[in-house]
Amino acid sequence: MFGNLSILELQQYWFVIISLLGAILVFLFFVQGGQTFIFRIGQSETERTIIVNTLGRKWEFTFTTLVTFGGAFFASFPLFYATSFGGAYWVWMVILFAFVIQAVSYEFRTKASNLLGKKTYEWFLFINGLVGTFLVGVAVATFFSGARFSLNDMNSVRWATEAHGLEAALDPFNLALGLTVFFLARVLGLLYFMKTIDNENIITRAKKALLYNAVPFVVFFLLFAVWLMLREGYAVNPVSGEVFMEPYKYLHNLLEMRAVLVMFLAGVLAVLGGIATGLIRGRTNGIWLTGPGTILVVFSLFMLAGFNNTAFYPSAYDLQSSLTIGNASSSHYTLVAMSWVSLIVPVVLVYIIFAWTALNRKKVDEKEMEEGHVY
Repeated sequence: MFGNLSILELQQYWFVIISLLGAILVFLFFVQGGQTFIFRIGQSETERTIIVNTLGRKWEFTFTTLVTFGGAFFASFPLFYATSFGGAYWVWMVILFAFVIQAVSYEFRTKASNLLGKKTYEWFLFINGLVGTFLVGVAVATFFSGARFSLNDMNSVRWATEAHGLEAALDPFNLALGLTVFFLARVLGLLYFMKTIDNENIITRAKKALLYNAVPFVVFFLLFAVWLMLREGYAVNPVSGEVFMEPYKYLHNLLEMRAVLVMFLAGVLAVLGGIATGLIRGRTNGIWLTGPGTILVVFSLFMLAGFNNTAFYPSAYDLQSSLTIGNASSSHYTLVAMSWVSLIVPVVLVYIIFAWTALNRKKVDEKEMEEGHVY
């Protein structure tokens, strides 16, 4: 089956898979977003423990998806992995550190006689929620704004700045997406609290905080979306492979790929509908609108970055070093072998749905903190 596909079809297949993983990852950032409210909404030790434990049920899903996303990119588009992770290593090291301290915090926060104490680990979780979401958003924004690298004939990467990726955080366009992802994660975290926690004080504070985070999210998202549609994009000549700047490239991509346009608009409506559900009616199911809506919007953005003759990791330093799904992928043999492995993905998704349902069967309350496992 896969062996009969052309190299281009396999490249497109794997870019779709990676895009879906990236979209799911952003949805799962509700864990990181929720962690930024440990002190704001959790105003007693019991309330903070409830918050940590309702997020602790899901933090491994986020971590596993992040690792899978990176692994899939490495196997299918190794030149991107080598260029970004090998050149912009400081930004990726900071992101990695932020996720490492998250894992350590959930493991050791309530360990007897731990050296640092609960409060330190709670601050680690806050840092993970702040730094992790913001810098991932900044890194993804470079798919549209470009990165400062060049490649020689041997595909050896040279980075044009000593900051090695951190300079992206100074670009206003990248900042817009970074702040969009940060506030979106916080909105998702609040909606998740409203769905899974049985504590009147926490729910009351979560509903109040939802408005104060939904407004900046919408503002930064609109700023990013409008800016993206109006800016020049990195187009690729399908015959020669030459990369050139095209006015309104991403707007053209959106209009020319009708399925992506429908997904994008449906996703935006779902995200806003979920927020409105929590704000206006105070219901607890907003996460089930905003979550899928987030996946659709982020998936659509990845499609805009990589399809329709577009460089998905452009170089703002050396235009012809830009990476496309055509010049950055593995060989036909490797992509075929990986495609057979990808058939187990539905099995993994079924397991995740089963585990998610089992863990969320009962809302988290104070009684459970006294009787069950506590992070």
